[in-house]
Amino acid sequence: QVQLVESGGGLVQTGGSLRLSCAASGRIFSINAMGWYRQAPGKQRELVATIANTGITNYADSVKGRFTISRDNEKNTVYLQMNSLKPEDTAVYYCRRTQERKDYWGQGTQVTVSS
Repeated sequence: QVQLVESGGGLVQTGGSLRLSCAASGRIFSINAMGWYRQAPGKQRELVATIANTGITNYADSVKGRFTISRDNEKNTVYLQMNSLKPEDTAVYYCRRTQERKDYWGQGTQVTVSS
């Protein structure tokens, strides 16, 4: 089993920044992908950004140029630096880890951007 613990959410004004962290523990394998997804009220969960253990990244068009995903393989931690936040970024952000063809999810952290 893999446990994911997220932190860093909160309330910020439009144009502000936040940094999310997600630490993985448990049965860790070096070949994996980690990512961030978000779900706004009344909407489906959507991809924000992913990063493979090789460092290859992928971003949703809506966050390109504003968000940066990174990871520390020694700490089994993935980060999401969010800049120039907009009210439409308001959502619960979830961390996801994929390894051995299994998906693991964190509990989610709320990000609220006020206008």
